[in-house]
Amino acid sequence: MNRETLDRYCERGILALVLAILVFGPLATAAVRTQEFVVLMALTAGVLVLWGVRLWAQEKPKLLFPPICWAVLAFTIYAIWRYATCDIEYIGRLELLRMLVYAFLFFAILNNLHGQEMVRVIAFTVIFLAMVLAMLAVWQWFTRTDKVPSLGAFLEWWLLPAKTWYFTRLYGVRASATYISPNHLAGMLELVLPLAVTCTLVGRSRPVTKVLLGYAALVIVVGLGTTVSRGSWVACGLTTMVLFGILAMFRSYRLPALTLMLVVAGGSAFFVTRTDYFKERFRRTFTDGHVAWDTRELLWNSTKAMWQDNFWVGVGPGHYNYRFRPYRPMAVQLQPDHAHNEYLNLVADWGVVGAAIVGTGLVVFFMGVARTWRFVRRDEYEFKSNYSNKFALVLGGTLGLVALLGHSFVDFNLQLPANAILAVTLVALVSSHLRFASEKYWVSASGAARIIVALLLLAGTVVFAQQTVRLGREYLWLERAAIKPIYSDEQIACLQKAWTAEPRNYQTTFAIGEAYRTQSMVDGNDYTFGPLATNAMIWFARGTNANPHDSDTYLKFGVCLDWVRRYDDARPFFDRAYELDPNGYFASAWMAWHYLQVEDYAAVRVWAERSLRLHWIDNDIATKYLYLAHRELLRVVPVTNSASGPPR
Repeated sequence: MNRETLDRYCERGILALVLAILVFGPLATAAVRTQEFVVLMALTAGVLVLWGVRLWAQEKPKLLFPPICWAVLAFTIYAIWRYATCDIEYIGRLELLRMLVYAFLFFAILNNLHGQEMVRVIAFTVIFLAMVLAMLAVWQWFTRTDKVPSLGAFLEWWLLPAKTWYFTRLYGVRASATYISPNHLAGMLELVLPLAVTCTLVGRSRPVTKVLLGYAALVIVVGLGTTVSRGSWVACGLTTMVLFGILAMFRSYRLPALTLMLVVAGGSAFFVTRTDYFKERFRRTFTDGHVAWDTRELLWNSTKAMWQDNFWVGVGPGHYNYRFRPYRPMAVQLQPDHAHNEYLNLVADWGVVGAAIVGTGLVVFFMGVARTWRFVRRDEYEFKSNYSNKFALVLGGTLGLVALLGHSFVDFNLQLPANAILAVTLVALVSSHLRFASEKYWVSASGAARIIVALLLLAGTVVFAQQTVRLGREYLWLERAAIKPIYSDEQIACLQKAWTAEPRNYQTTFAIGEAYRTQSMVDGNDYTFGPLATNAMIWFARGTNANPHDSDTYLKFGVCLDWVRRYDDARPFFDRAYELDPNGYFASAWMAWHYLQVEDYAAVRVWAERSLRLHWIDNDIATKYLYLAHRELLRVVPVTNSASGPPR
């Protein structure tokens, strides 16, 4: 096999792997779970291997290195440094792996898949994938099914009969296709919709292909409607108006663009005004003449406070949800996961330094688009046909990214690997067109440069392969533990093997500690189970080392100390848990439990009432202990050493 043939096969292999990544992610609930992300990581390792072979197969390799590459490199280096200094190693490592996957895929797509035929294949793949997801969303809307099919869940169901092939939808009638949240499906569709429109109206294709592309665009619009994502509707509406406005400036595109705009606008208006659910959704959006942000505004205020306390470098990569509890508003008792605003989430996690790098990258990207514009757009009088696939990709890809950036003010689509990878792919494909503006963006990769690039590819491959095996082993044992009887010795054994594979996962240490704690308390007031409680405390101590910000671990450590009657030693752990989560109902409920053990029933009542004020639905712990406190207080039992209660 000669060099040219090997190079061609590797290029096609990279295309196949990238397409697999782009398709698998959305079909596997956006690859938000570690087990699905591991698949993407393994596929990315394959991309790096093939790129490395291409690098040595070519006699005089060149790299395409537009200015945005400096921003990507800078943020990658910053992410590595921030991981090395973060508080929760396991969470920081998972976030760093995501950043590395995005960065390597960006450079791989930019340098290997910039050919027009390759770009066309990628564009058509994501357009028709979005069409399929939109069709599934429409089916969910009309059938009112609560099932969310997932490729990842299907593989688990095939391997483990105890699993199901679907997840349960939590958003009522709102459709989400293979995503859990309708807002995230909307994020994927809004990225692709402008590209579908430009490929239909501007791209060079056969008539049958254009008909299919136009049909796909209309289906995507309907799918967006069924998500009932108000942020996406506004972002897509404004972006679509800009798109049609730009196309209307060109005589050749004017009539088709205006016709399609009228069809989309008229159909959307009819669909919304004739559906009571949509009208109610809009009515609730505007209350007393202003926009109702639900709980988002509360989260945003807490996020600002979090960022101000960690101004320059943030709380840590992926740490937002784990550092949120001290800033929790009383009205938010669930875990927020993210800030529902990408920009605030960015400064909270990465600080001003990270936000400055990302902001610079965005400015450089749009400057590159402006410079590319006249080199990809065909003049109406210069060519017989001014249809251009390059113009379609640059215009549609850029406006799709603009729509996502607009939606990011109220949601967190870029926290989902599938949507982030799709956005990175569009950035890489659009940026690759800068080569038409100047030859200076080509850099020779021979000699020392080739060795450096090869070493970086080798390092990325080794890291991804090692982490794939490590996280895969952990996932295997966690799944085996999940099907064992809860808190049983068999479950503990599986969890300990998962911990051996991944000793920095504090959630595993907490699960083991909780199993031992539950076993120690199984016989009610039988205090002969001290060794089990001691084992639980050993694992809880490991959890506090792995994640010093988890209040639940401190709570359960204190519970174990209470159970072996070390009440004075337990109090600092409860105080630390309350310090970490002062507005959490769970912490207050277990504080009531602690005071019940020392028979301070007045304090029990204060803490239980506070817990119920924070969250009264299904708060069985506080309800039970409040009842017990009232019962004992009615017996007029003297109270000594009454502790002061929490702030009301």
